[in-house]
Amino acid sequence: MGDLEIRAAVADDVPAIVAMLADDPLGAQRESPDDLAPYLAALERLSADPNQRLVVAVREGRVVGTLQLTIIPGLSRRGATRSIVEGVRIHADERGSGLGTQLIEWAIEESRNERCQLIQLTSDKTRTDAHRFYERLGFTASHTGFKLQL
Repeated sequence: MGDLEIRAAVADDVPAIVAMLADDPLGAQRESPDDLAPYLAALERLSADPNQRLVVAVREGRVVGTLQLTIIPGLSRRGATRSIVEGVRIHADERGSGLGTQLIEWAIEESRNERCQLIQLTSDKTRTDAHRFYERLGFTASHTGFKLQL
């Protein structure tokens, strides 16, 4: 399988990231690989924020996975810092290879390094395979999430 590198995403990675975001029924409805301008602008904002980590997993020079990790200082839980994992995607060719586990383990370790007391994520109700994956890694479905489109 070759060595895996997990590193900060750069502008040249955006087409591959967007392709992975769009490569499922939900992503196909909300992503637009034909216009990368909003994604490049978002990458600039993310890169400027020290509490954001948008990373890619690269194997043999090819982007094969991505996730975003956000570090959030807070007052609740006795002033706990927490992290949120977002936008986890694995290239179709790599699914089932253990890459997703490696990416989430990286996020957990990075969260520990940032002295987070909690790591959390949301997953669409329809992604039952993802739910089993996260539960295997020790996450529990402890809350109900809500969203409001703006």
